[in-house]
Amino acid sequence: MNSTQHLFKQLKRFGLAMALGVAAVANNAGLALAQEINFGIIATDSANVQRERWEPFFADMAKKTGLTIKSFYAPDYAGVIEAMRFNKVQVAWYGNKAAMEAVDRSNAEVFAQVMFADGSFGYHALLLTHVDSPYKTLDDVYNNAKQINFGIGDPNSTSGFLVPTYYLFAQRNLEARNIFKTVRNANHGANMQAVLAKQVDVAANNTETYEQLERTKPELVKQLRILWKSPLIPSDPFVWRKDLDPAVKEKIKKFVLNYAKSDPQEKAILGKIYNYGGFRESSNAQLIPIRQLELFKDRTKIAGDASMSADQKSKALAEIDAKLAALK
Repeated sequence: MNSTQHLFKQLKRFGLAMALGVAAVANNAGLALAQEINFGIIATDSANVQRERWEPFFADMAKKTGLTIKSFYAPDYAGVIEAMRFNKVQVAWYGNKAAMEAVDRSNAEVFAQVMFADGSFGYHALLLTHVDSPYKTLDDVYNNAKQINFGIGDPNSTSGFLVPTYYLFAQRNLEARNIFKTVRNANHGANMQAVLAKQVDVAANNTETYEQLERTKPELVKQLRILWKSPLIPSDPFVWRKDLDPAVKEKIKKFVLNYAKSDPQEKAILGKIYNYGGFRESSNAQLIPIRQLELFKDRTKIAGDASMSADQKSKALAEIDAKLAALK
């Protein structure tokens, strides 16, 4: 073998070694990346309040799964949905309406559902006012709407927006923004504080936030009057991206489904979030009642829309009815 051939042979070996080295580094980087999970929390309250509630749970998750858990608190629900869409968040706690959006837009699926400390899997939307207000019934609200400053939830909130919009307004062919003096969107915590401070006259909320206040500041709950309570809403889901590493999914699911089954400290951590008591396995099927509710809301609005022609209305209603039939 001459010197030139020997040189080419050495270069070939060196190139192969470099290629293998680069591949190994890339593989290890991918492995490291897969072990880092960004967990999104919707803005039912301020980021500081949510951080205080959820960080002990995330610390336990990191310790028991070996994963690096990074929390993500957005100022609104859409922030978490969009972050999951672009894979900046891989796992999230959503309400059902927000979970529905994530499933449809963010390559996501439901894998678990929270259980309350009493063993139930549901909660209710509420309509609240201050005890000093003159409004004692729903009829009082409707009859005096033009004098009322109204607080409603994030547009992607189930109990703060979708449920009250359907039951309180859509069924009566009403639009909140057309009947009240003012309407402001805010999270549950902010709407609760606004009612207590008399910054709004009436606001949508839910039993999770109400009962949390009842446990922590019972003297403030005495300042609230419940004007309306909705039918039962399925409790909140945990959602992950479909393309998350199966081995990582298994670690997370095992941790979540076994959490707080017997450990008093774990039970205390969940109790401080929203009086949660554990989790059960779930799927996208839990979102079906919410999808139906959204479609019924749209159907009611279209049916009462005097600006649409008969043909337009018939076509739009037929499309919604087909979607409803597909969910049965």
